[in-house]
Amino acid sequence: MTDPRPEAAHPSLESTAPPLLSRRSILRSGALAGTGLVAATLAACAPATAAPGWTYRPTGSPGALAVSAGGSPAASDDHASHSGPAATAAPAASATASGSPVDHDAAALAVVKRFLDGEGAKLEGTGNQRIEPRLDGPVKVFDMTIDAIQHRIDAVKDPIAALGYNGTWPAPRIEVIEGDTVRAIFNNNLEESTGVHFHGQRLPNKMDGVPHITQDPIAPGASFSYEFVARTSGSHMYHSHHNATDQVGRGLLGAFIVQPKDPAARYDRKFGITQDIVWISNDSLGGFTINGRGFPATAPLVATLGDKILVRFMNEGVMMHPWHLHGRPMHVVARDGYELGAAAFRCDTLGVNPGERWDVIIDCEEPGAWAFHCHILPHAEGHDGMYGMVTALVIQEPASAAASLAGFVAVDPIRTAAVGAGSTAAICQIPSAAG
Repeated sequence: MTDPRPEAAHPSLESTAPPLLSRRSILRSGALAGTGLVAATLAACAPATAAPGWTYRPTGSPGALAVSAGGSPAASDDHASHSGPAATAAPAASATASGSPVDHDAAALAVVKRFLDGEGAKLEGTGNQRIEPRLDGPVKVFDMTIDAIQHRIDAVKDPIAALGYNGTWPAPRIEVIEGDTVRAIFNNNLEESTGVHFHGQRLPNKMDGVPHITQDPIAPGASFSYEFVARTSGSHMYHSHHNATDQVGRGLLGAFIVQPKDPAARYDRKFGITQDIVWISNDSLGGFTINGRGFPATAPLVATLGDKILVRFMNEGVMMHPWHLHGRPMHVVARDGYELGAAAFRCDTLGVNPGERWDVIIDCEEPGAWAFHCHILPHAEGHDGMYGMVTALVIQEPASAAASLAGFVAVDPIRTAAVGAGSTAAICQIPSAAG
């Protein structure tokens, strides 16, 4: 496997320096000082310009994209080397990039209209749906397949060759109670081997899911049963741990939620939660995604005024993503499944590193359609409008108060909330059938 460290592509940097500029000779001679010493040291430590670039992702990975020095991704050959994390896809620059503001506005409007019209809900293969176990005595059994799938990031782009547990990306959401005995049986329908790791759980070592260390890889056509007691409550994940840069990046990822054994310690009882929302980010195949979709096909978070919603952020990608909610603070109550207690805090932008899980509670106290997006802006918006890691928190007035607003009837929850909160955007002002 290629060593992902930039220096791994080069021999020892000190050994390539001219003899008179080695660190030892500089210190021994004392002949260089001030800016001359700095320049000489930099020259001694600089890699040769002809040295090969380093590769982050294994060559030949499907869907790989290159990232330029300026951070704007572009399509590349699968076998090319990459200058940074792979497949961080933003839309290519459009022909209108140097055109008028009207061109920009038209492109941005078109993509927002697709979101308002509910594009994501019209796509098949929605992942992250709770799966019910079958019972074998006291054991909760989850029957899982590992499949090659065709997956749509949005309604316009062609389907991509992805991977999924039980045919979906993200995988089905597994939810159990602290103390449950879990048996998850994974049948490998791929043409390559794999393994499954339950990320964040305290497991017997032989169930840790690391091929060649705790088990043999799950060969094509074979299966493996992971059995353990769910000991660590909170928000966790399960994903491939074999050729993981490729397999997790292509969709082998899902949420594993362990509810506390004590009902009084669960979020609905403890905080009055009305919705429990799992939010899994990824940034490899298909670009920047939330639960396997990119804007405008991302699903809005829809709530009613007065609700308290829980969002479980899970980062299955290779980059940190600072999630920013407009208009409302987030009350951060747990990290990696462990409650923060007195260390809980409030913020409007929360950085979630790869592998981390953060649980936040949002009080829905202000009606409207509030943007919710990654605040690394090249992950969310460009010249032709928004894309990738963007959605909205939609806080509606109670239905009885939102049937008709100033002669206009909104046709969906986002428009209803936007108009109700005073939006002047023409796209939200849908005339009623009566005119």
